[in-house]
Amino acid sequence: MKIHEAEARELLARAGLPVPDADVATTAAGARAIAERLFAAGVPQVVIKAQVLVGGRGKAGGVKLAASAAEAETTAAAILALTIKDLPVRRVLVAPAATIVREIYLAALIDRTTRGVLVMASAAGGMEIEEVAAKDPAAIVREVAHPHGGLLPFQARRLGFGIGLRGELLKQFCLIATGLVKIARESDADLVEVNPLAVVPAPETPGGERLICLDAKVTLDDSALDRHPDLAAWRDADSEDPIDREAREQGISYIRLDGSIGCMVNGAGLAMTTLDLVTRAGGTPANFLDIGGGARADKVAAAMRIILADAGVKAILVNIFGGITRGDEVAKGLIEARAQQDRVVPMVVRIVGTNAAEAAVLLREGGFETATSLDEAAEKAVALAAAGGGK
Repeated sequence: MKIHEAEARELLARAGLPVPDADVATTAAGARAIAERLFAAGVPQVVIKAQVLVGGRGKAGGVKLAASAAEAETTAAAILALTIKDLPVRRVLVAPAATIVREIYLAALIDRTTRGVLVMASAAGGMEIEEVAAKDPAAIVREVAHPHGGLLPFQARRLGFGIGLRGELLKQFCLIATGLVKIARESDADLVEVNPLAVVPAPETPGGERLICLDAKVTLDDSALDRHPDLAAWRDADSEDPIDREAREQGISYIRLDGSIGCMVNGAGLAMTTLDLVTRAGGTPANFLDIGGGARADKVAAAMRIILADAGVKAILVNIFGGITRGDEVAKGLIEARAQQDRVVPMVVRIVGTNAAEAAVLLREGGFETATSLDEAAEKAVALAAAGGGK
């Protein structure tokens, strides 16, 4: 789950990292009030940034400067009227505009190769890290944080040395890098990125410099959000796919794929096996969908709605192994879903286990195509999809 820059800054601030004073407004008048407070504190200029979970905000006119409270209000009104890449701008972040001496890239992310938290830093801040990696891979320095101890002091110093930092800036950098890893571990984040981590003049020290986190990006592990209800509340409904949202609300594990055969299965292992056998039979799965154990008819009907919301689905394969899940409940759900669906898509159903005999009667009376083995079901589904099923 991605969170907005404003919330990402809040996570950094909670960890004691240097983040500029800023606030969020939902109206132009609110933006003016924030700007007035910042100007009263001696800020010469403010930046107003659209809060949407897409890149390219600046190019779309979603990031602008203002030199007065009146200009901040006018600018905020214009930004709040924007739609950027199909997402409406509902909030703006108002923050002090910084005088940047140079920019640094710093991020902590889950690295499945090393099975740890990878920390990356580059003196080429302000750029997309993929672009830096393509042009000059040596410009990126890396350290893998200790799984229990976090980023160790010598590792943080080695990162700082690697991008040319010394003295006071190096000390500040080590604290920030260590803090990013701490945030990643405590928040179950896949990515905590600061770009740019800016070197700015230090007003308290003539000629001095300091580091400040000017922009932040955080991606949280959806599977761990039950442990962080406060973070889950930051979910942006505008940026979430409606199908994914319904699946989440129904407690259904769903991942959309690129194929033409919709799959409804109970159990993650059985679902993976079903996808493999569909592929072996020459088909392409349209999704991973696990309705879980003990699913009742209403949940089965919801799962069918989710599958059918994908226009690319040409056939559906239902594969249920009844344990906690009762076969007759699944059959009732399929009958209910068929009565409600807007388009006709051929379906193959295989149900074994608890109440499979009762399910077979219901399916036969409902006119469903059935199969006794998973191989047979996969082959039938592939044939139906190849025949151009679905209207």
